[in-house]
Amino acid sequence: MKVIEDFDLTDYNGYNIFARCKKVFLPDNESDILEVAAMHPDILLLGSGHNIILSQTYYEQPMMIFNGNFNAISKDPSNLNLVVEAGALMADVSNFALENSLSGIEVFYDIPSSMGGAVVMNAGASGEEIKDVIMKVRYLNLIDLSIYERSADQIGFEYRNSFFQQNPKNIVLKAWLNLPTGEYKNIADKMDLVKKTRWQKQPREFPSCGSVFKRPQGMFVGPMLDALGLKGFRIGGAMISEKHSGFIINVDNASGSNILSVIAEVKKRVKDSYGIDLEIEQRVI
Repeated sequence: MKVIEDFDLTDYNGYNIFARCKKVFLPDNESDILEVAAMHPDILLLGSGHNIILSQTYYEQPMMIFNGNFNAISKDPSNLNLVVEAGALMADVSNFALENSLSGIEVFYDIPSSMGGAVVMNAGASGEEIKDVIMKVRYLNLIDLSIYERSADQIGFEYRNSFFQQNPKNIVLKAWLNLPTGEYKNIADKMDLVKKTRWQKQPREFPSCGSVFKRPQGMFVGPMLDALGLKGFRIGGAMISEKHSGFIINVDNASGSNILSVIAEVKKRVKDSYGIDLEIEQRVI
């Protein structure tokens, strides 16, 4: 396990916000995670950082990062299940499934999220959600430092929500995915289409953390913001994308406060015009 002091977080969050942390732990396994949790029960989990808004420029509170570590992916020899550590990126999980001709997670290819983050927020796209393939999840409770497992029906999955979202003192360690077999070419073609479509519709050329707001019942956020003339709205270096107004992008050294100010203005205008209280998908720390 690596322990780094005065750690630069710029490359470890999707918005590329500049911030530093007094001490960061990069665990390699569950034993490392237990050791850190025992020493620092107030640890901040950054995960892969692709669903995070950093609201501070310096963090005294220690962090634990899963990004390029704690990322093993394997196939259960007794069945078709994938066993995935929380730090594995969904792109890598999708590629591993492809190599084994396993279908069901093609839509998660090119989603900038870790396995753990995908479980916590019940990530999804094109009408599919991670809950559709989860069998069970192994997790650490930071309060009693015990490891537990929950089956999918015990995780309380909802739209962009889960037991883990509501109970952040529980850290996802590992997930078991139940995937059907498929034809390699069909799986690869779907993954290629997913990536091509996203690059056509989303502002991938700028740092962002993807879709900012949860979709209100029966409505879509992008068209609402377009109608309010918010496409291209900017505060400091943070701007609502002109390509897809559901995204906030970092166009010029945006700070966390820039991004939060844009979010606040969007929420105010939507509330004033539609009477809707928008909720954000991203986590502010």
